[in-house]
Amino acid sequence: MTGHSHDHHPGMAGPRPAEAPERAQRSGHSVNGTYVLRALHNSLYGHITVALLASWEGMESTQRESERDRLAAERDRLAAELAAERERTALLADASDELLASLNLERCMDVTARLAARHLAEAAVVVVPRSGRGYPVAACGPGGRVDHRVLMSDPAEVEGLADAMRGFPPAPHRWIDPREAPGWITGIVPAPPAAILVIALPGHGVPAGALVLLRRSGPEAFSAGEELTIRLFAGRAGAALSAARLYAEQAAITATLMRELLPPRTHELDGVELAARYRPSGDEDLVGGDFYDVYPAGAEDSEAESLVVLGDVCGKGLEAAVLTGKIRNTFRALLPMADDHRRVLELLNGMLLHGESTRFVTLVLVSARRQGAQVRLRLTSAGHAPPLIVRADGTVETAATRGSLIGVLEEIDSTTAEETLDPGDACLLYTDGITEASGGPLGDEEFGEERLRAELARCGGMPPEALVERVHMLAAEWVGAGGHDDMAVIAITAPGRSRIGVAGGRGRLTI
Repeated sequence: MTGHSHDHHPGMAGPRPAEAPERAQRSGHSVNGTYVLRALHNSLYGHITVALLASWEGMESTQRESERDRLAAERDRLAAELAAERERTALLADASDELLASLNLERCMDVTARLAARHLAEAAVVVVPRSGRGYPVAACGPGGRVDHRVLMSDPAEVEGLADAMRGFPPAPHRWIDPREAPGWITGIVPAPPAAILVIALPGHGVPAGALVLLRRSGPEAFSAGEELTIRLFAGRAGAALSAARLYAEQAAITATLMRELLPPRTHELDGVELAARYRPSGDEDLVGGDFYDVYPAGAEDSEAESLVVLGDVCGKGLEAAVLTGKIRNTFRALLPMADDHRRVLELLNGMLLHGESTRFVTLVLVSARRQGAQVRLRLTSAGHAPPLIVRADGTVETAATRGSLIGVLEEIDSTTAEETLDPGDACLLYTDGITEASGGPLGDEEFGEERLRAELARCGGMPPEALVERVHMLAAEWVGAGGHDDMAVIAITAPGRSRIGVAGGRGRLTI
């Protein structure tokens, strides 16, 4: 082969080996593989040249393989990152949808624990601030079942949990020894966990709780990227838990206040039948500006009268309901002098004039006492529509009482009327939500007192519960789907025959 190293055919001017790739490119052939040999076949000779080209081709192939492997690895890495990002986005979207779908605290704890156990770890525990005796806990294991319990022990048993509950950054999971975790944490996984991560659940200004994640695989179970996802998830869960807890606290406060504002439950009293019906102006409201109350006479005094109050505070909604509560409490304080209607109204008027509210109220006071088969009534109106007396034969009369608004003038005027109800007669008290109900064929006509009286003429002899239901039904039909004011109706009757009452309800009662 050495004899052929540098020799050329004498009559040929072929290119040297260094020029071959360039010529091959110019001729349209590849510089790799047999195309090069084919391009040089007629110009070059010698085995050494072929060997050199083969070596060069082999070197290029190795580089291509290396580059191909590098690109494949990069493609796999990017695909894995894309899949992880898609999973992270899906998790956060699911968390937002499910967590914001409810304002129930236990439900939010359930969703947080279940999503965390499904996407972030083998098991998860949610701990929220103390409520009553202990800390509410929701734990979800590998099976997806969520158990709720109350933690009575100290959260400091888990490294970093007490700090997370106070909103401080917890200890890194590498600092937490799973072997030292208490059983209420480790017991939710079938095997001892290899890593535990504790992270705070941030709320609206105050900590919403803490999330504990458990994994069974490897000491480096939570990567930096995973911890970022966990923090994003914790932010959404904390916001939802905080909102649910705030809603629960407000609902508890509202329920406590509403118990004092709701119409009273009925009582079993002696000899006088009474039924009441109340409908607030809004379907979502429980109370409003209309109210009624019943104060039974003392059992020790057979001549004592029971007091029935129907009132209408100016306005509607929560502000009117607050004033309603004050008025009802004032009446309770004034019960010892309830036999003097005028004095009670004067004291109530002074309370409203010297209070912060500028609202006024209209009232009807009725003192009722059974006397044989009859019921004796004393009725006093204070700026309110006078009661209507519905006789058993259908005759409708207006009680001769009138008076001033309460909470407007320093001096008030009032006139008390006396009525007697025979068996089958009824006394109807109502608020202006009935007579001023706007509706009818054109939707803009008031129901009015005349229409009410005409309908009551057909109700002679009705039991009280049927009478109030009839009045409310008429007003509701007149209004239709339109808006209306608060509506309250009370019917007081002298029993005409033995009837079955509703014990403990907010409908009919016998006093």
